[in-house]
Amino acid sequence: MGAVVIDSLRRRLRAMHSLWEDAVASMDVEQVNHVERPGVLPIAFSLFHFTEIEDGSVTMLGGPAPVVDSDWLGRMQLEIRDNGKARTVEEMTGQRIGDYEAFRDYQRRVFDKTETWLAGLDADALREVVVRRPFPPGIASTYSARVAGDEGITRLDAIECWVYQHGLRHMGEVEHARALVGLQGMTS
Repeated sequence: MGAVVIDSLRRRLRAMHSLWEDAVASMDVEQVNHVERPGVLPIAFSLFHFTEIEDGSVTMLGGPAPVVDSDWLGRMQLEIRDNGKARTVEEMTGQRIGDYEAFRDYQRRVFDKTETWLAGLDADALREVVVRRPFPPGIASTYSARVAGDEGITRLDAIECWVYQHGLRHMGEVEHARALVGLQGMTS
C-alpha cells in the first residue's frame, strides 16, 4: 500500500507543479504585480509565498537545503523579502517581483528539488511523526494540525498539507486573480 501512496503523491505534486508552471509561463510581470485594489493581494504574493514555503517545507521534512538564500532574494528583486506567513494582508499587498525570469528560475529549481526528493523517498518514511503533539504556536492553528493524528503530524500529513494542499489553495487564488488581469483560469 505504501508504494501506491507515494506514487499517488508523486503524480499529484507533478500535476500541481505543472499548473504553476503553466500559470507563470502565461503571465507577464505587470500582470503578476497588479494590485486590483487595497486589501487584494497581487499574484506576486501567491507566487513567492507558495514557492518559498514549499522550498522550506521540503527541507524541514528531510529534503535538501533550501534553494532560496540572500543571493536569490536579491536576484528576484522582491519588494518584500519575506514569504508573508507572519505578516498582514495590508503589508503583503506591497509584494512585487522585479525580475520575473529570476523568479521563474527559482520556482523551477524548487519544483525540481521537491520532485527529486520525493522520487527517492521510501514509502515507510511517510509514517514518521515529524511534529509531535502538543503543537507549537506556529503549527497549532494550521490546517495540518487539524489533519494530524493522535501522535502528531506525519511526514505524509505534512507533504499533503504543507506542499500539496497549500499549493492548490494558492493556485485557486492565482486563478481568480488571473481573471482580474484579463486571463483565464488554469483548469476546467
